[in-house]
Amino acid sequence: MSQKPSIPQGTRDFGPSEVLQRKYVLNCIEHAFQKAGFMPIETPSMENLSTLTGKYGTEGDQLLYKILNSGDFIKKVNEQEGNQASEKIELNSKKILPLIAEKGLRYDLTIPFARYVVMNRNDIQFPFKRYQMQPVWRADRPQKGRYREFWQCDADIIGSDSLINEFELIAIYDEVFHALKIPVSIKINNRKILSALAVACGSEDLLNTIAIAIDKLDKIGFEKVIEELQNENLNEEAITKIKQYLQLPKGIEALSNLEMICNNNEHFQKGKEEILELLSYLKNRINGTIELDFNLARGLGYYTGTIVEVQANAGTLKMSIGGGGRYDNLTNIFGLKGVSGVGISFGLDRICDVLQELDLYPKNIQAKKSKILFCHFEKAGQMIGLDYTIACRKNNIAAEVYPALTKKIGKQLDYANALGIPYVAIIGENEIKENKITLKNLKTGTQEELSFSDFLKQHQP
Repeated sequence: MSQKPSIPQGTRDFGPSEVLQRKYVLNCIEHAFQKAGFMPIETPSMENLSTLTGKYGTEGDQLLYKILNSGDFIKKVNEQEGNQASEKIELNSKKILPLIAEKGLRYDLTIPFARYVVMNRNDIQFPFKRYQMQPVWRADRPQKGRYREFWQCDADIIGSDSLINEFELIAIYDEVFHALKIPVSIKINNRKILSALAVACGSEDLLNTIAIAIDKLDKIGFEKVIEELQNENLNEEAITKIKQYLQLPKGIEALSNLEMICNNNEHFQKGKEEILELLSYLKNRINGTIELDFNLARGLGYYTGTIVEVQANAGTLKMSIGGGGRYDNLTNIFGLKGVSGVGISFGLDRICDVLQELDLYPKNIQAKKSKILFCHFEKAGQMIGLDYTIACRKNNIAAEVYPALTKKIGKQLDYANALGIPYVAIIGENEIKENKITLKNLKTGTQEELSFSDFLKQHQP
């Protein structure tokens, strides 16, 4: 018995209607990117693991998909270990991995973009405004709204530290979700505020650890976040400050309390200054809801300033459907210093899930079907139909000829009906003699005899 085919968990097939819906969303996002002056790039699906590892934190590294080297990759391990047989190899994955896998699937589009900028810095006009719409892969636990293969649609501005860039990107979020009719909250914070908290806790070196824990607040709850931080050996004074921080109300009014928690240190002052400046740009220029949320952390370690997250506010799927932020040091890891950037990402798959649940797709999204099917009873009619099909396409009329030879006209009409083709042209013995076609409208059931040239005149777009 043959094995039943399947696909890897966390991946999906998309049929014609789903692909068209996804293209609708992609076109909406791309249109907004292009109107704001962003230029497209693409990068390979795979990157060297040296490019990817160490950029997303310990948890991120664990979610990287590694690609086995081609050839006899075990042989290299044996040679390295001085062994003659594979069964003698010490089963230590961290030790073996560099010997058997040199490449991995990209985890996001931001690190590959930083690598691209460094490699092409002499050909780029800074500030460089790029957009990129491609799939990424993460070895995460699949669940609703979380997939192992999914698309990101990114826009970044690199080579400028102006907060106008943050405004530009948030305005794109606002435009796209307004166009898609998805009610959202656009949450903002600043990583300098989190740096101020870490310094006030006497744990500046644990900034990323604190940020990653706070980033899980909505998923695991207050008590679990505190438990994770206690396991990092933070003292009671630090834990108390973090508890106070997590219980702050949302909005600008919380800044005075935050100032006391953070001892008004220089990180807090700079973060506060950037938040107020950005809010001044956004005021009265954005249709949607802007929410200042100090519990927004964005767990990725490369963020240094403004951080943004978009949350869907309707249906059961109230989840993040976009996010991003400012990174001042990202290109440093590839040897290019002093280049600040800021970027956002749309989660295409989650956006599509939300649109589906809320029934927000336009009703007229459908494939461009053939307008006419040429039907026949014999080879001569089929060959004429083939000529007519080519002529239709040259005149921008979508057309096709029935591919099989059959005298059963009903079968050919059933085929046209199943595909939603509105017209069929029957080419039988009489039509061939009179150099005409019998045109049947499958929606109304009416039919007429006319020349092919008359059909072209009547139906040309």
